[in-house]
Amino acid sequence: MKMLQSNHPYRYTESGLDNVYLINGFDHVETPGGQSVVIKNLDGLHHAIGRILVSEPKLLTGKEFRFLRHEINLTQRDLAAILGVEVQAVGRWERGEIKIPGPAQRLIRLIYNEKVNGNCEIIEPLKRLAELDELLNGDSEMTFEEIGESWKQAEEAA
Repeated sequence: MKMLQSNHPYRYTESGLDNVYLINGFDHVETPGGQSVVIKNLDGLHHAIGRILVSEPKLLTGKEFRFLRHEINLTQRDLAAILGVEVQAVGRWERGEIKIPGPAQRLIRLIYNEKVNGNCEIIEPLKRLAELDELLNGDSEMTFEEIGESWKQAEEAA
């Protein structure tokens, strides 16, 4: 690969964001397929972008929301379950078709922040709560029996 010089900032659209420009930390290279860009420390760049997105006192755009979701490795389906919304709602937020509600904005920031700070354990309780919500919102019956002076859930009939 042959390195090429550039004195212009590089617009990093590969992130899915339209407003990210790199002043340095990248090289233009000539490859058999044509000119390409190699970004140094891509993980570090994505962490820097994510930290800015979660700390700025502004509403996230759909593209920013999607960037954070990708960075925490959640599918639209998983995030929808955690938030208690339809999968289509997440897609519409990310495409900018509808405004992202405040609780979703706060939760994606919280999950991202916890993950980059090494506390990945927050996602599992959230997924479990989503599963419980799904079970509880179903048509299942809860049967109780009195034992002594207290109540407990009755064991299912065999």
